[in-house]
Amino acid sequence: MGLHSDIGKQRSFEAQENPKFVLLRLQSDDTNRLSISTVRALSREIEALAEAGQPKPLIITGNSRYFSVGADLNEITKLKAPAALEFAYTSQKLMQAIADYPSNVFAAIEGHCMGGGLDLALACHRRICAPNASFGHRGAALGLMTGWGGTQRLPRLVGKGRAMQMFLAAEKLNAQQALAAGLVEAVVNNPVTYITDVLLQSL
Repeated sequence: MGLHSDIGKQRSFEAQENPKFVLLRLQSDDTNRLSISTVRALSREIEALAEAGQPKPLIITGNSRYFSVGADLNEITKLKAPAALEFAYTSQKLMQAIADYPSNVFAAIEGHCMGGGLDLALACHRRICAPNASFGHRGAALGLMTGWGGTQRLPRLVGKGRAMQMFLAAEKLNAQQALAAGLVEAVVNNPVTYITDVLLQSL
């Protein structure tokens, strides 16, 4: 997985390989913003893992307060149109690589899961969250709409009406609301442990 030298420099995420799974822990900053360099590094890592002889299940997580708040708005507001379009395509490529990954991909969510961070979680095959998790697409408050695939994936899970509320009215869901809506399949105190000790054991 020849990306670990990049990870050391960027510190955008940490890859921990276990005999039965790979854990990718986002750590670009305290809020796990998905900067251009982070998106590119994640894409390379996931593509490398997918091309391994026998790809292992993948768990994507953040820290105890932030799964990810999505794109770095300070960064993208400085992009000119061609660069912004390229970033959108690069991010879409990442989400599709996760969706197409040839083994199970789990999102282990604690804290805020917002914007592009929610798109990242939606691209995963299964989502488990902690009681402190919150979900939303706050772009509407900024006059923005996601271009990372969330507009397609979210309605399939929660229905068109609820998705429209989240996209157009910037509605947020807490953990129990996300569970009731079908956005996550379980609310547990330690999502990573639940995935490794319960879900992976049943595969």
